Amino acid sequence: MNFLLALQWLHFAANGLAAFRVGGLGIAASLSLIHVNAALQARSHSGAMLSTTDPIAHFGACLVPGGLDRSLVMQLSAASRMLSLHREEMARVDETCDQLVFLHQGATKLVAHASHDREQIVAFHFADDLVSVPAKTSHEYCLVALRATTLLTFSYDKVIELSAEHPAILRALLEASRTSLGRCREKSIALGRKSAPERVASFLVALSRRTAVEDGDKLLLPLPMSRRDIADSMGITIETVSRQLTILRERNVIESLGRSQIRILDLPALEGNAGFLSAAH
Repeated sequence: MNFLLALQWLHFAANGLAAFRVGGLGIAASLSLIHVNAALQARSHSGAMLSTTDPIAHFGACLVPGGLDRSLVMQLSAASRMLSLHREEMARVDETCDQLVFLHQGATKLVAHASHDREQIVAFHFADDLVSVPAKTSHEYCLVALRATTLLTFSYDKVIELSAEHPAILRALLEASRTSLGRCREKSIALGRKSAPERVASFLVALSRRTAVEDGDKLLLPLPMSRRDIADSMGITIETVSRQLTILRERNVIESLGRSQIRILDLPALEGNAGFLSAAH
């Protein structure tokens, strides 16, 4: 199997994971391509990702260290569409074909729609993430901004076509697919086998590995999503999320800094509540 076929297989494997039924709710596993190159995510103490001004240049820097050559930049620019979203605004993308979306800045939630107006938050995404948004078939998917967000949209097939000519892009996409599948599996375990306290702790630990910034010997963790969003994503009630956060505060594991940020005071204790194998952390 060559690289291109492998990438196609990983993409459809990630997007074809079955839904899990937990506590009577149909819970879909995460299906995004995320964190193209985590090493390039420079973080400020405000929790915002530092990025280049031009979205295409930023995308290229994330895909290939040192950036892309001019001809490829022009091809990507011609194939892309830039969208600027306000909080709670939905990204309007072509529903007839799979899309790749690069988050230049901001944060989004990927929402799946089923019959009878049922919705499920599949995943959260942040600056530097590359997100796969499937075409409308059995379900419909959309990206909704959690705060002011700028993103680039591409036809998935067009990016695959370009990656066949540029091995560096193909390698980056394969690595993103591998990361995505890993997160799919972690979320599947949380939804299928973990208790409510473990789900909340797992969510915070996973998020801290992506977006937390150092604050002395502590970690500042932005929470742009609502408590209801967290509950929907983890297959529990909003009351359970609030109760578990209160318990973690009372145990001095976390500290609340308003409704959109927490400070992690004791990361090992938080990991200990997440149901991980002891050797894994």
